[in-house]
Amino acid sequence: MVEGLLPGRKLSGCWCGLQEEAVKSEKGHHKPRKMLCRPKPGESEDDLLLFQQQFLAAGTSPAAKVVNKRKVELENTDGGQANTDPRDTVTLEGLPDCPPSLMPTPPKKSKAGKVRFQGDDGEEQMDLQDRHITAVLSKIIERDTRATPISLPVSTGLAFPKVFHRSEVLSEVKLASGKKSIFAQKLAAKKAAEENRAVPSVCTASPSTGVTGEQRSTPSRVTEIPEKGHSPGTGDGRQISGERLGGEIGPQEARKIHEENVVRLQAMSKKEIEEERDNLLARLDPNLVAFLKSRKSGKSCSKGTKDELETSGAEKRHEDKQRQSRSDTGSQASPTKDEPMEQKPTEADIPLKPEKGWVNMDDLEYEKLEWMKDLPKPRRRKTNKEMQARFSFHGDLIPPDVDLPTHLGLHHHGEQQEQAGYSLQELFHLARSQIIQQRTLALQMLARIVQKAKAGDFSSSLKYSVLRMLLDAGFLFLLRFSLDDSIENVIAACVQALKALLVSPSDEEYLDRTFSWYLGASVFPLRPNEVEEEDEDEEDAEEQQPEAKEKTKTMEDRKADPDVARADAVKGLLKMKLLHRLRYILEVVRPVPSVILDILTILTRIARHSSEACNQILGCPRLLETIVSEFIPSTWKIQTLSVGELMTSIYGVPIAAAMKLIRVLASAGRNMSAILLNKYNMKARIGRFVSEDPSDLPLERQEAFVLSIEALRLWAIAANYGQTCDLYKDFYPALMKMLQTLPSLIAQPKGEDLLHSFYLQRAEVLVCLLINITNSAGSAVELQAHFNSRDQVEQIPPPPLDWSHVAGIKPFLEGSVKRCLKEISCPVAWSKSRQLTATYIIYLGTYYSKLTQQPSYRPVEYLEELEQFCSETLFPFLILPAFENMFEDLRSHSALCNPRSCSPGPEIIHSLVSLGFAGGDPPLSLVGPKSPFAFLTALLYLLNTISSVHKGLAEKCSTILYSKGLRDYLVHSCKGTPPINHRSAWLLRHEFHFQHFVLQLASKTVAISPQVTRQAPLYHYVTMSLLSQLLPGNEHLAHVLLSKLAFNQDLIPEGKSGGPEAEDLSYILQLGADRDTSMKVHSNPTRGTLLAAAFKQLPTIRAHYLVHFAHLQSAILWSQAFYTGQNHLVQSVLLPEMTGPLLPADWTFLPLINLYDQVNREEMKGKMVDSLPANFVEMVTSSLQWALLLETWRGELLQGLPLAAKLARLACVFLTGSNLFLEPGIHDNLTALLSIYCQQKKMNTLDLNTTLPGLTSFHDLYISLLEQFESVSFGNQLFGCFLLLPLQRKFNIQLRKAVFGEHVSVLRTLGVQLKQLPIPLENYTHPAETSLNLLRQYFKTLVTGTLRLSWCPVLYAVAVAHINSFIFSQEAVNEEFNAARRSMLRKSYLLTDEVLRRHLLHFKLPNQESPCGFDMYEELPPMRRRWIQKVLGDLLNPEMRPEAK
Repeated sequence: MVEGLLPGRKLSGCWCGLQEEAVKSEKGHHKPRKMLCRPKPGESEDDLLLFQQQFLAAGTSPAAKVVNKRKVELENTDGGQANTDPRDTVTLEGLPDCPPSLMPTPPKKSKAGKVRFQGDDGEEQMDLQDRHITAVLSKIIERDTRATPISLPVSTGLAFPKVFHRSEVLSEVKLASGKKSIFAQKLAAKKAAEENRAVPSVCTASPSTGVTGEQRSTPSRVTEIPEKGHSPGTGDGRQISGERLGGEIGPQEARKIHEENVVRLQAMSKKEIEEERDNLLARLDPNLVAFLKSRKSGKSCSKGTKDELETSGAEKRHEDKQRQSRSDTGSQASPTKDEPMEQKPTEADIPLKPEKGWVNMDDLEYEKLEWMKDLPKPRRRKTNKEMQARFSFHGDLIPPDVDLPTHLGLHHHGEQQEQAGYSLQELFHLARSQIIQQRTLALQMLARIVQKAKAGDFSSSLKYSVLRMLLDAGFLFLLRFSLDDSIENVIAACVQALKALLVSPSDEEYLDRTFSWYLGASVFPLRPNEVEEEDEDEEDAEEQQPEAKEKTKTMEDRKADPDVARADAVKGLLKMKLLHRLRYILEVVRPVPSVILDILTILTRIARHSSEACNQILGCPRLLETIVSEFIPSTWKIQTLSVGELMTSIYGVPIAAAMKLIRVLASAGRNMSAILLNKYNMKARIGRFVSEDPSDLPLERQEAFVLSIEALRLWAIAANYGQTCDLYKDFYPALMKMLQTLPSLIAQPKGEDLLHSFYLQRAEVLVCLLINITNSAGSAVELQAHFNSRDQVEQIPPPPLDWSHVAGIKPFLEGSVKRCLKEISCPVAWSKSRQLTATYIIYLGTYYSKLTQQPSYRPVEYLEELEQFCSETLFPFLILPAFENMFEDLRSHSALCNPRSCSPGPEIIHSLVSLGFAGGDPPLSLVGPKSPFAFLTALLYLLNTISSVHKGLAEKCSTILYSKGLRDYLVHSCKGTPPINHRSAWLLRHEFHFQHFVLQLASKTVAISPQVTRQAPLYHYVTMSLLSQLLPGNEHLAHVLLSKLAFNQDLIPEGKSGGPEAEDLSYILQLGADRDTSMKVHSNPTRGTLLAAAFKQLPTIRAHYLVHFAHLQSAILWSQAFYTGQNHLVQSVLLPEMTGPLLPADWTFLPLINLYDQVNREEMKGKMVDSLPANFVEMVTSSLQWALLLETWRGELLQGLPLAAKLARLACVFLTGSNLFLEPGIHDNLTALLSIYCQQKKMNTLDLNTTLPGLTSFHDLYISLLEQFESVSFGNQLFGCFLLLPLQRKFNIQLRKAVFGEHVSVLRTLGVQLKQLPIPLENYTHPAETSLNLLRQYFKTLVTGTLRLSWCPVLYAVAVAHINSFIFSQEAVNEEFNAARRSMLRKSYLLTDEVLRRHLLHFKLPNQESPCGFDMYEELPPMRRRWIQKVLGDLLNPEMRPEAK
């Protein structure tokens, strides 16, 4: 007996290879016995049969035998005698070995052993410790099988029973049970066949029960729920045989139950059967019903159930319904086009031929080999449902109806095997596979999919964004995990996918292309905008600024990686230590060149994210050391490669991508640039690659040119901070040699266009370097003077060069400009040299702007030289037809005139910022190859500089403003409003530079040029439009526009040419003709008088507005240093974070808002503000005057601001202080503005339900106005008009309920006269009021005397009109409404106040000219009298009755 191995389990006989062992005999001694050997690998089936014969011939017993484990029951009986009725242990198949735990707990640690004593019985201890499931469920009593016949197994001569093979049994009989294995189905069919042979008489049908012989012989049946249209109890249903209930009781009881059911069904009507059926289906789980129906519809009827059985009378009555039901079921079970019937595979379908010698492979089991047959063709599905996207190895989207051959390798054993391609879910699964090739393939496919998605290839085919779905699914974390792989192929594929996700090569191309534009080196950080709510006041924020920053940083550190990555992908990667892993790959793994280039590109994109990201790159241990030492060496070994051979390693070889990374890092700030130059010795490396011609460098030619260009760009960035000026003196001969080759670039032959373009780019960057060197040299005198002073303030040392070092460059470049301008007649040559010419012109503008600040400046000599240059070269160029054609191209290339060109790409998401050029840019773009903006911006910069240096040339310079194409562009640029995003901000910044120089030139010549004077309103309109669109970094431009153009009287000619008088005349004509009610609030002084006063006060208004923008002073100084070339003050070439327009859309009303906030802040601190300082009154007056001037003469500028927002801003005047609105100047301008806003066209656009900027709820603002009116208004008519505007019938009813409910005391002082109402009275009375609660409040205030005609005539007329319409309405309404109407009419008729009674009953129509605000009937109309008679009846006076009449 084998015990102790598996307690509680029974072991069957098995083939065991045993060694030499001792077998204990009955006499107690040991007998040696030699055992058989274990079968070895390579032995055939014949060897196994031979072992079996030897075992049988030996006659030995098996190594294991079956025993009753529960012998405890035998031992507990009397004397240990054996039980006369032994019972075997219940074996529960499919249950776990141990009982499940009710409460989930962590697994316990196993102990080394337990303490045991010598007297303990090992077998008893084993039984006590038995944890098998049978030890717990051992009290299960078996059913009584005494009446069941027992058939002994047939003895055979074999050692083992014959193995059952399912191929020996026919598969005709199918079970009614659910999903079972093929072996189980064959075994059940075999048992059924044996029972049929044993009891042949059972096959006859029983008429009483309607059960076939096959149904009786089947061990178990599942009763299926009949489908719709089937009646229970019919032959189609299935009945439980009850055979296993025990003995003869089971079938008899089942038959009895069935007969009762049939009798009950016969007694029920058809309707009752349907109701019971529906009740049964309602109780069951819908999923269970659907499951049973699907199983029944998927099976074919067996042979034994094809013949219909005899049915009862109830079944015959439903024969038609049964036939229809069967037809429905048959149609459901029949195969359709979408679901073909599964056919059994044949030998022809299986690409496998059996061979001799295969063990047990004589008969092929085709069901198990079904997976080897050919896949079905993909089905064409004409459906609108969404289908899963599948992609090829190249990242292309595969249409679902395309049948691709299997040799492409796109078919697999996942879902939808017939569909070729991989879904994103499957690729994610493969990316975590244990097989290296699968991980690599998945990451490569994901990289290609991301690239094509960013290019917009899937925008028309897929419903959702691929990038957004990938990031939401955790693509960043998948890449970060995969990057930690130890296999180089997986690392390479992961780096490729990471580059595809983060980097847009087209963005880098356009950023490099605009580097040589006017201030083109400065770009916005490519980081998402973080909108943070500031709950604290400004003063408190300033006091706690360091603590707030530290708290914000701590909160950022506490955020989980998914939360950070969801808001900012790059920041999330930095938080996951991406830089450290990339450093490890570069330093230790040392991958192939393509991976190194991808890593450097990824680091460049991370550096463009923000200055914080640049600091993390700089602070990553050994990252920059590895990059500089390995990929920017000063000396390197020359590698000789054969034709077509690629470099296997680029370690120790200079790479342009590494130099570009250093350049982007240097753009983050002057301190970082100094660290890179000094700590990493970048000065020597710059000189190494600049001093030598790129064609002479021992590198691949294209790589050598790009490396030289990036070295010059790095030098230009450093020179922008005033650094590396000593390099200029050291490499002056090399720079002069490069300058001498510039004229030859224009006459370069047309061969080798790529090489020629590299030389042109190198020349452009060289001139940009000279521009920054010239700015630094121009500030040397000023810095030297401050440095020599004895001030205690820390002084900036002057640069190690002066003006004499750069004065000699100007003749070379001036000559180059003359040659380039002559090429405009040749379109091909001009298209190549246009950008280089623009760079030359920017240098001349910079040179002349710094020349006047030098001690060596001789005005007469230099001005004559300037005149000669203009007369010989510049002015003749301005009148050329080809130059005029450039202005004609402005509209087509403008971002303002074409807002759609600023729209982001289809795959731009918030957490991953991009410029959106991944899909390519159309040629008609602001940065396209034919765009004129770069050249015209440079030319206007030079013309402005010449106009400032030489006043006499200003008028001739203004001839550029006479262009018709320029005027057309300016008109259309003010109409478009492009969306603000990173792409549009980068494009608009260059266009704003162009517009700024146009306006600056116009302001200088508007007083001396008649043609410019005629276009002055247009220039002023463009100025105001530009002010509201300037972006962060343009603070200097905003300051210039505010101080010199926006309030320039020369640009507002209406104030000089009779504009105020014309406005008064227009008022008189409109008052006489249209009788507009909005004119009634405007009495004295007239609007023309106020406009004349505002025009004269423009200098004062400008000063007040500049004061309110004083909080931008530090940003203005930074921007001014950048625009004026004060390199020693420039802190960073990187622009501030792009958060939207610099000024708010309602900046015109900004002083009113600031003043209200300031007063409100003081009141919240407990201080009473009784009166305001005089300068506050002047500020409010100036703001209202400026708003009145713009609304009158520049009305289109403020159309973008909702009228509700304008009224809310004006409401700040009433809420500030106690008597601010009573000041004469403020009161008059408010009255004039109210008359403009109350015009019918503007009033129709008023919407108080819209979301207003800076205002949470207009309802709360109106409640504040009511409270302020109750406190300090003293019945002011103007204040009252503002309160009456929101009470119009079309606005929210809550505003009217607030007046007639909580603030009913307002009615006592709201004494606005009817003739002073700025809007028609019909706006309050039409349509009729439908709110019963408000009507009751109207009636209550009238009856109680709270609302009187003498106190509040406007609302009195409104209340009377609505009450009259309500009590005499005869429409069909509900009972409550009808009862209230009758009650109110009865109370109105019985009023003792005869005046109010007559007003309510005799009201006719509202009339604003009438003293009471409405007309009345002399006598009641007959219809009203009949209605009163119907409602009141006997309460009428005799004279009112119809008989008396």
